[in-house]
Amino acid sequence: MPAFDLPVSLALCQSVDRIRGGSGVGLEPKFDGWRCQVLAGTGRVWSRHGTDLTHAFADLAKASRVLPECVLAGELVAVLDSGELSFPKLQSRSGQGPRPNEGFTVHLAAFNVLAVGDMDWRPRRYEERRAQLLDLLGSGPAAIRPVPATADAATALDWAGALGGVEGMVMKPNLPYVAGRGSGWLKWRQMHSSGTAVLGVSGRTPATQCLVLGLPQSGGQMRAVGVSLPLGSAVRHALLPLLRPAADTEAELSGTVGGLPSAEPVRYLPVVPEVVVEIEADQSGPHEFGRFRHRPRVLRVRGDIRVQDLDPGS
Repeated sequence: MPAFDLPVSLALCQSVDRIRGGSGVGLEPKFDGWRCQVLAGTGRVWSRHGTDLTHAFADLAKASRVLPECVLAGELVAVLDSGELSFPKLQSRSGQGPRPNEGFTVHLAAFNVLAVGDMDWRPRRYEERRAQLLDLLGSGPAAIRPVPATADAATALDWAGALGGVEGMVMKPNLPYVAGRGSGWLKWRQMHSSGTAVLGVSGRTPATQCLVLGLPQSGGQMRAVGVSLPLGSAVRHALLPLLRPAADTEAELSGTVGGLPSAEPVRYLPVVPEVVVEIEADQSGPHEFGRFRHRPRVLRVRGDIRVQDLDPGS
């Protein structure tokens, strides 16, 4: 067993606007999935927040049992029968395990080894951990593979267009593994996207329904930072069953948050701020008047992210 209790806190990334290579920096593709940690050998799976996912991803847990006992960190990805990756399929596993004829399989794109047997590998540098990861998975199961890595920025950029399901790149210095944002890890994404909480729903018809978006502030309070564009049908059907009304009557936002300072107020039905969505905006965070400059587009539900883990004001 590992010398530390599981699950552990994982390393997090700081977002940057370009790929930064250089000596001693490992560049790895960021696949479109859920961060997780796996106790291989025993066969346990946890989310980045420590939620036990062993039942939901029992197939991946079973595959990991053929490996020596070790703790792996990586990204859960859903691979369609066509070979493409599908982020929404991971959400379909929530609260239940694998089902017959799902049309996809779950894989682990592993990018770190945190322990082997009772040896804690987190104090080792990135290059040592990377070599150990490759050794562990060299003849491992097909469902658990190491992510590729390079020191060359041009090669990394090629991956962003050539490898299916790659949404960006992670840059890792040759340092020990540190939990949280002190890891030194940087993340570049192909598009300006970020996570926000859903504070309410506006619009009288399905075609006009949009979201009031918010971010946590100091003290745990939520602040509205924008109103989305009307929801696409797929996002609307995935999202609306997850929302719980927080009031029986409508609330109102000023035009400053809902659009331009001179815009009409936005009326909306408040919901419990417990659901996170990923949005695409013209910038990576709020700007003028503490809001998004233009109305963001909602890309999808992020069931793998908690509201309390959102970056304040970003």
